[in-house]
Amino acid sequence: MRVIATTTDPVRLSFLRVLLADAGIDTLVLDAHISAIEGGIGAFPRRLAVATEDERRARAVLTEAGEETA
Repeated sequence: MRVIATTTDPVRLSFLRVLLADAGIDTLVLDAHISAIEGGIGAFPRRLAVATEDERRARAVLTEAGEETA
């Protein structure tokens, strides 16, 4: 797995996941359950990861959409 984006914004995270899903790329959100510990204040970023073999294509999809990658 490769981390391609990091964000504290749940809306952006959802948007990135939809972009990649539309391109047929499966994603995994790391650190998603930290919100239970932090109380939902958004202090800890969530990491968006893809399979190693999908990394190049995922970065290209996000770059084409004007999104930064990690």
